Amino acid sequence: MQPFFPCAGRRALHAPTRRDFVYSLGASLGSVAFSSLLAAEVNSKLQTQNSKPVSPLAPKPVHLPAKATRCIFLMMEGGPSHIDTFDPKPKLVEMHLKEFVREGKMKSAMESGKRYYVQSPFKFRKAGQSGADIAENWEHLAKVADNLCFFRGAQVDSVNHPTAMYQMNTGNRFGGDPAIGSWVTYGLGSMNQNLPGFIVLPEVSYPQGGAANWGNGFLPAHFQGTPLRAKGSPILDLTPPPGITPEHQRQNLDLLAKLNSAHRDAHPQHDELAARMDAYELAFRMQMEVPGILDFDKENAQLKASYGIGAEPTDAFGRKCLLARRLVERGVRFVQLYAGTWDSHDYIERAHGNLVRQVDQPIAALLADLKQRGLLDSTLVVCCGEFGRSPDNGVRGGTAYGRDHNPHAMTMWFAGGGVKAGHTIGATDELGDKAVAHVHHIRDVHVTLLNLLGLDDNKLTYFHGGRFKQLSQFGGQVIRELMA
Repeated sequence: MQPFFPCAGRRALHAPTRRDFVYSLGASLGSVAFSSLLAAEVNSKLQTQNSKPVSPLAPKPVHLPAKATRCIFLMMEGGPSHIDTFDPKPKLVEMHLKEFVREGKMKSAMESGKRYYVQSPFKFRKAGQSGADIAENWEHLAKVADNLCFFRGAQVDSVNHPTAMYQMNTGNRFGGDPAIGSWVTYGLGSMNQNLPGFIVLPEVSYPQGGAANWGNGFLPAHFQGTPLRAKGSPILDLTPPPGITPEHQRQNLDLLAKLNSAHRDAHPQHDELAARMDAYELAFRMQMEVPGILDFDKENAQLKASYGIGAEPTDAFGRKCLLARRLVERGVRFVQLYAGTWDSHDYIERAHGNLVRQVDQPIAALLADLKQRGLLDSTLVVCCGEFGRSPDNGVRGGTAYGRDHNPHAMTMWFAGGGVKAGHTIGATDELGDKAVAHVHHIRDVHVTLLNLLGLDDNKLTYFHGGRFKQLSQFGGQVIRELMA
């Protein structure tokens, strides 16, 4: 029986040709060795052309014309309610406290007993010349509404926080895959070799799912997110002990590099060692660069006040937003900020109200600051949670109304970086229960984000576990309606 070799879209029932053999390498275990040989050949050529080793984070060419060169990702962890922020539902006023029955949809572990429709405790306004729908307690964001592109058609697969967080950040509900920031730095490199290409500004308490939300997964360790603290020492042990000078550190690193290089040459398959060596060097350079980035003293006092720095409850997130601007201004490719938790199963007026007061002014100041510095056009800003919330809930304690998890409807917004400012794309039904117009799975959002940064999801792949993997998992569609 003749072997089957798929080649050029036809069934080859003949003896395999050289083309068939080469094609089969991409779909078999032979691709492991073949990819390794190709990588070795490319690296050899690069080493011949350059006197110094090529950094994995060196800038790389784009796949297609880029609208943005960097990204700031604002992660509102816990699932903000679209119904109570940017997607008003007047029908819920009429349906308030009428019994609700969910049929044929996944339920979260929180759902039990009788459930009732719940109206929003917040009033809405039409903001800006675009007439964007924004709840009135977003008083600062409303002033920059014409810079925003709202998307109401996003959907995810999971109803639970950790798996939904993983899917939003990595494309995979079950964790272990590279974060979107890792994919971006893998595809584009970094514009500042003295700083990580992917920096994360988390809460003191990490989000559900932990550091895997910004892990490198199966990509080389160079591309993992580096968490920084926006106040105090940005990284523990960043400052050397007393009496240790930069010259001492340089001598120690040179000796360590010599010993590690000998071991690496004897064990070339140990990629982790090369990544660790690079990490030592990067940490040394960061000791000079990072303290200056976190020194806000030279920033204008009026600018710091606009971020809410020095005032409560805006100081903590204001520092993150100002730091994010300083990082992208200095060439960091991808910065992710966390604010949580928005998981308001009850007392949503109080819970969401407090959270909005923490982030509203800092986010608006970030957008205005980027625009004033001429950075907004080249910086893609994304704001979302891991899912939306339901139009219904159980009634706990009289008026302690809240909302449950809802993967079928959520609102995201984008700014800068080639998006269609001043527009609202997509829609949910009259109760906010499900997206019904311009509906797209989160994989399409990921593909669109990469596209805006000049990356093609189908070309941005990495061979692992016997196949070529990508952020979207198995492909997606660019959401053209979001793009200017």
